[in-house]
Amino acid sequence: MTSPAIQVRGLRRSYGSGATAYEAVRGVDLDVPAGTLTALLGTNGAGKTSTMEVVEGLCSPSAGEVRVLGLDPVAARDQVRRRTGTLLQTSGFSGDLTVDETLRMWAGTLTAPRPLAEVVDLLRLGHRADVAVRALSGGERRRLDLACALMGRPEVLLLDEPTTGLDPESRRDVWALVRSLRDAGTTVLLTTHYLEEAEALADRLEIMHAGRIVRSGTAAEVVAGHPSHIRLRTTSAPAWLDELPAGRGVITDGGRTTVETDALQETLTALLVRAGAEGLRLDDLEARHASLESVFLAIADGTHPATTTTTTPEPEAALR
Repeated sequence: MTSPAIQVRGLRRSYGSGATAYEAVRGVDLDVPAGTLTALLGTNGAGKTSTMEVVEGLCSPSAGEVRVLGLDPVAARDQVRRRTGTLLQTSGFSGDLTVDETLRMWAGTLTAPRPLAEVVDLLRLGHRADVAVRALSGGERRRLDLACALMGRPEVLLLDEPTTGLDPESRRDVWALVRSLRDAGTTVLLTTHYLEEAEALADRLEIMHAGRIVRSGTAAEVVAGHPSHIRLRTTSAPAWLDELPAGRGVITDGGRTTVETDALQETLTALLVRAGAEGLRLDDLEARHASLESVFLAIADGTHPATTTTTTPEPEAALR
């Protein structure tokens, strides 16, 4: 069996020491199979960036172990760096250099870089080649960052918020590029705040909350078991809403009623038939299947079952 391109076991990362210490990552296990794309999602402060920084080799874990292409990204930094491409949230390139000068400088640090013309064409930067980095828009700077990450033909691509600042058209272009790289065999681990980006690109989702991964799987697996919702407004919510088939429960808040259900069509049909028979007017009626957004929001506000546990898992055994 082929080992995962990225393997994390029992990862913990703490800041500070003693009574003021803060544990940002609390026993994370993660596998990213070779040639696949995994999206790491999470609420603000969930530990995504702290996890990525360890995988990128920018710092050592407080506990646990990480392997990228079978190697420790810190101890074997030189070997890992030659085979990976990294896009950080901010690059720190000199604002005085032009796009062309920046790309040439970066190419000089690589063993076998792509031809500059190829990189420029991939990221549509040709018309900005002679423009200073400080004069670029936020989206153009992001494309420059991505160009540098791709220049070394990486086997593993680590992308931290890759489309932040891009307009919708540019974001779609980046999605197409990342898909093509994955399809050609590149392993991709990315973080993103755009749920539609994760759904569009990822083979697998890992959702973090409070330093732990609380939900994993394909988009369909993550959503499975999460209820669909029917929302409506009536002058008085009828008691029989609790009796609708496949219903999970009824929530009334501020004059708006939400019916949770495991079978949206069955419940909605029964609701409409009963309301029609009784002449009940349903204003602002809205029916939605369970979605990644609804799961994410439930995790963020603590109502998802995965976020209610009070136990702290022990670190997994070391990698073998």
